[in-house]
This record gives sequence, structure tokens and C-alpha cells, in this order.
Amino acid sequence: MRKTRLAVFASGSGSNYEAIAEACRDGRLDAEVVLLVCDKPGAKVLERAKRYGTESFAFTPKDYESREAYETVLATMLDERGVDYVCLAGYMRIVGKVLLERYEQRIVNIHPSLLPSFKGAHAIQDAVEYGVKIFGATTHFVDETLDGGRIIDQGAIVYEGNDIEELTNLIHAIEHKLYVKTINKLINKKF
Repeated sequence: MRKTRLAVFASGSGSNYEAIAEACRDGRLDAEVVLLVCDKPGAKVLERAKRYGTESFAFTPKDYESREAYETVLATMLDERGVDYVCLAGYMRIVGKVLLERYEQRIVNIHPSLLPSFKGAHAIQDAVEYGVKIFGATTHFVDETLDGGRIIDQGAIVYEGNDIEELTNLIHAIEHKLYVKTINKLINKKF
């Protein structure tokens, strides 16, 4: 039986990509990452993809006339590889109409807060400044809203400090396990 085919979109270091790739390699996921997409040529995630033997495509959005133009290229690449699910893993771009329509309910994101609280790019900092004591991460389907879409799963910790770096590392540890758990839910249609 064919393994579930994943594409991972990332913009930075790629620790969530690596958690997914490692889970595919060691059998915790009956899946394979067939493509890594990165919108920042030179990002560390591209080095990680090379170590795992994952095909990668790095692009600069400004080289395209519009979001629709580069998303059309990406959608073609996904279709050619028979991608079942797109996993956003620190991909710092809004997903537009082209991908949302073609991959409806098949694009998943992980966000470093307990959504619907603290949406946006500075979720951890915002939560600390607000005085939150329970932090976590959320996986959700991507729709046209910012960090919206139906929640698939969440993981949480209690943290009463204010060291952003320490908290970020704790949340990343949650994310790595949560994303693998979420992908298993998708594969087994238990969401």
C-alpha cells in the first residue's frame, strides 16, 4: 500500500520538518516527505532536507509577479508528486487562493499558541506579555483566515517564567510530538 505523501513548507531552521522526516524514517509515520518548499533560499531547513534526502524547492517570492503566480508553480509541483497533505512548519507566508482551493482541508499548520488565542507571528512573546501561564501549540487546517481553520489537536504546558528562549524551546518540543500525532490522525482519518 502506498505511503501518505507529504510536502512540508518552511521558512527557517526546520526543526518541525526534521521531526516529521525522522518520524517517517523510523516508522512512527506511515508517510514520506516527498518535497520541502522554502521561501527563503539559504534557510537552514534546506540543509536539513539535504541530510534526509528530501527533494527541495527554494524560491524568492519577489521573483514572481504575484502570489497566484508562485502558488500555481507550487501547486503543479505538488500535483506532480501526488502530495496528499501539505504541512506548514514555520512557513511565514499567507497561503492564498490557488493552494487553498486545490488542497482544501489538506493544508495543515502548526502554531505556537493555544488557538484561538495569540494569532500571528509573535504568539509566544504576546502570550508572555499578557501574563499567560499555560502555553502550547495547535495544529489546524488552513483556511483564508490568519491562524484560523478548524483545530485538529493541541498540546500544552504550564510555565511561570518569562525567559522567551527557554519557553520557545519547550513549545518546540511540544510541536515536534504534536505534528507527528496530527499527521497520524490525518493518515488514519481520525480528526
